[in-house]
Amino acid sequence: MITIRQVTENDLAPLLELLEAKATFDGVRPTLRATVASLRQELFGTNPIAHAIVAVESDAVLGMATYFTTFSSFLMKPGLWLDDLYVRESSRGKGIGREMMKWLSRQASQRGAARIDWVVATLNEDGHGFYKSLGATIFESVRLARLGEDEIHVLATEDA
Repeated sequence: MITIRQVTENDLAPLLELLEAKATFDGVRPTLRATVASLRQELFGTNPIAHAIVAVESDAVLGMATYFTTFSSFLMKPGLWLDDLYVRESSRGKGIGREMMKWLSRQASQRGAARIDWVVATLNEDGHGFYKSLGATIFESVRLARLGEDEIHVLATEDA
């Protein structure tokens, strides 16, 4: 039986392994900076900024999701941002992703969240199909924008 639950400190090594697999799947492995120590700090430190869940069967971690709280100034309600969702390739097709999304939806509902948002790669057609099967809308009319660390520093120190 597969169990979805909050990550524990004992799950950090398999969580990191799944993050590495997700980064490889996304083609961004060189950008991954997570370590067991940094996961411990951000998930279990004094002021945690992120949360994670794992899908476990017989003590094996088969999938994971990381998320954090957001806020919509238009809706005046909180939301959840799903940062990563990943299921081991050998465990796909068993409903694990759907179970993790159900777990996250329950969390969102308990928090009074208006929505759960995330990005899915344009070329990830399997991901599009999966998310649409949950009832999600894939927005083609918006694009992700980002300031990286260097750009943040430049802008923050401009005219300072």
